[in-house]
Amino acid sequence: MKILVINLMHLGDLMLVTPALTTLRKNFPTAYIALLADKKLADLVQLNKNLDDCILIDKTIGDIIKTIPRLRAEKFDLVINLHRNERASALAAFSGAKKIVGYSKPGFSLVFDKVLPNPSVARHIKHGFKTEYLPGTQHQVHSHFDVLQQACGVEKIFDNGLEMWISDAAERKAEKIFHDNFGDTKVVAFNIGASWLTKRWLDSYFAECADILIEHGYGIAFLGGTMDREIVSSCVEKMRHKDSNLLKIFTGKFSLAMLAGFLDNCVLFLTTDSGPMHVGVARNIPIVTMFGASPVPGFYPYDAKDILIKAPEPCHPCGKHICPRTGDDNLACMKKIPVAVVMKYVFELLETYGEPAKKIPRVNGAYHCRVVDLAKVT
Repeated sequence: MKILVINLMHLGDLMLVTPALTTLRKNFPTAYIALLADKKLADLVQLNKNLDDCILIDKTIGDIIKTIPRLRAEKFDLVINLHRNERASALAAFSGAKKIVGYSKPGFSLVFDKVLPNPSVARHIKHGFKTEYLPGTQHQVHSHFDVLQQACGVEKIFDNGLEMWISDAAERKAEKIFHDNFGDTKVVAFNIGASWLTKRWLDSYFAECADILIEHGYGIAFLGGTMDREIVSSCVEKMRHKDSNLLKIFTGKFSLAMLAGFLDNCVLFLTTDSGPMHVGVARNIPIVTMFGASPVPGFYPYDAKDILIKAPEPCHPCGKHICPRTGDDNLACMKKIPVAVVMKYVFELLETYGEPAKKIPRVNGAYHCRVVDLAKVT
């Protein structure tokens, strides 16, 4: 049997597919299983032990068109589309597979054998001139499991949580960089960027957290991609201890494999709702994250030891990329998550775990993070 799983979306979306890959492998141990994904994210999946192959593309229209004959030549028995966007839906629809299932855009869905809703993603319901935003109702991992059970004949779910494998060489290189910069110091990693402005906690707040941790003897490592350099620079400029030897900036310097290997050596990850957050989950590092515009049920960090601090504003979650409110109310969902509250939970996790992520035992089956709803905290 030949199975193709398609997910052409972003870093976090691809990480959330990994439990489904484990379940497929366990249910179809002799099957040939391939994954079609974005070439930029190769580090996340190339060494996945549940896959026989990765088909990596650029996502351009030209590459999409060139990929269709390749898929048809593979003669897949089953194609599972795990993101409802146009490119993925088109590739699934034109794959020539004997059976095509999963999420789909209208039009392409006519070719699917079974289309399922994705209850993890938000819906926008129009009421006259107004649009009602309805957030998802269950975690994305569980929605993918629903597809496998309802459309693929899967009888048993094997949930090992989010998984990511890296090469021994990447692991050694990351460990060397860590020890060359920090020695035996315990380090808290920071990721302050996010794809939406409304997912970003204030850089001045991150700066204050970094200062407090440095005063307690912790190293601080700023991570993130090249697009985050400007906001990291702005954040560091706001720090009182910006010249400390305990502060190091790696923003834009790591591949995804190096990010994962580096996090293995850190003791905690303070992060926005972002792709790196889900990489952190896969690497078993304790996480504190702040959710403003982001809906909690669909995309919380999938690990019980993590802590999510939820904005107290009644407009949460709005799902908007740019806050429509003005003046002091602009980004109020993030402004009203105080540094003191975040640091309370940072120190709680540091006291509970306090070891590099690679030394912390994994607890299989415990995946619902702790949610601190500030609207209910007095």
